Amino acid sequence: MLPPAMQTMCSLDWKTVELQNDPTKALASIAPRPGMKLAREEFELVIFSTVHDLLNKTGVRAKDIGILVVNCSLFNPTPSLCAMVINHFKMRSNIISYNLSGMGCSSSPIAIDLANQMLQLYSGTYALVISTENITQNWYFGNDRSMLLPNCLFRVGGAAMLLSNRRRDGLRAKYELQHVVRTHLGAKDEAYGCIFQTEDDDDNVGVRLTKELMAVAGEALKVNVTTLGPLVLPLSEQAMFILNLIMRKTFNKKLKPYIPDFKLAFDKICIHTGGRAVIDEIEKQLKLTNEMVEPSRAVLYRYGNVSSASIWYVLAYMESIEGVKRGDRIWQLGFGSGFKCNSAVWRSRRRIKNMHYAWEGFNIQEMRDHLETLAVHKQKHLEQKSNPEQKPKQAP
Repeated sequence: MLPPAMQTMCSLDWKTVELQNDPTKALASIAPRPGMKLAREEFELVIFSTVHDLLNKTGVRAKDIGILVVNCSLFNPTPSLCAMVINHFKMRSNIISYNLSGMGCSSSPIAIDLANQMLQLYSGTYALVISTENITQNWYFGNDRSMLLPNCLFRVGGAAMLLSNRRRDGLRAKYELQHVVRTHLGAKDEAYGCIFQTEDDDDNVGVRLTKELMAVAGEALKVNVTTLGPLVLPLSEQAMFILNLIMRKTFNKKLKPYIPDFKLAFDKICIHTGGRAVIDEIEKQLKLTNEMVEPSRAVLYRYGNVSSASIWYVLAYMESIEGVKRGDRIWQLGFGSGFKCNSAVWRSRRRIKNMHYAWEGFNIQEMRDHLETLAVHKQKHLEQKSNPEQKPKQAP
C-alpha cells in the first residue's frame, strides 16, 4: 500500500465574506449573542465552502470518501460536526467518522495521524481531514488579564485535506506523509494547566494562559525533536548529538546541549502561529533563518491565530509566494493544550507554485516593513528596560 497522498485547500478569511453572512455578528452586536445557532453558522460558512472547493479541485465525489476526521477543540454540538458534514454533502452510510475535541491548536497533526492509521486498515479509499476552531461561543467577556489574550489572537479559519492510499493517485498527489511524532506532557501539572478553560471570579468562561506556558512549550519541543531527530537528521548531526549527550552525562553535566541543525533535514517549516513570542522562540531555539519563519509570521500578520488550521495556511503561503520544489521536505509543527507538541513531516512529490485565494492581493513588503518597525520598538523597549533613566537628583 502506498503512503497516503494529500491535497490541501485553505479557507477564506472571514473578513472576505459579506457582512450579513458573517458569524462574528454574534460578537459585534450591541448585546452579544454567542448562541448555538450562530456557532453552527460559523462552522458551515467556513467548512462547507472549504470542503466544496477541495472536492471540486480534486475531482473526488463526496460518496467516494470512506474516512472523515474533524477536529475542533471548543465547539462540539450534538449532532456532531462530522454529522453536519456528512448530512450536507450526503456522504455514504458506511463512512468511518471521528470527531476530535478539546485537543487544542496542535490537533491537526493528530487528525492526520488518525487518518493515516485508518488508511492502513482500509485500502483503496479517501480520508477527509478537517481542521478548524469556533470563535462564536468562545469569546471571553471578562476582565481577567490572563484570559484576555486569546481574544486578541484567535480568528475564524479552517482547512480541509484529502488523503488517499489509491495507487493511481500517486501521480497527481502533492505530498507524501513520511512521519508523525506526537508528544504529550499532560502527566506534569504545570503542562496540564498552562492552557486551561475555566471561569473567572465573575463566572465568565474563557481560556487562561499561565506564565509557565513558554517554558512548557520549550520542554515539549525538546522532547518532540529528540524523537523526531533520528528519523530525519543526517548521520553527521545524529553523531554530534549523541556525542554531546554522552559527554554531558559522563564528564560535565553543565555542558551546553548540542542543538542539531534542522535546516539540514527540512527545506521548509510550518510553525503554528500561536503568537509572535512562540515563533521568535522557535526561531531562536532551532537556529532557523528569517526566511524559514517568514511564512509563519505572514500567517500571524494576516490571519492571526487560526488554531490547528494555521500550519495549513503557512503551507498555502509557501505554495503561493515561494513555491515548493519536487522532493522538498516540509515540517509542520504544532503546539496545543494538554500540553502537546506534534510534528508532521511531508515530502513534496512534484513542483507546486499556484496562488491560493487565501493569499491573493497580499502585500509582502508592507508586512516586512511592519515587522521591522515592531522589531525596532522591541529593541528600544529592551534597552530602556535594561538601562532605566536615573532620576534627577533633588537640590538640597
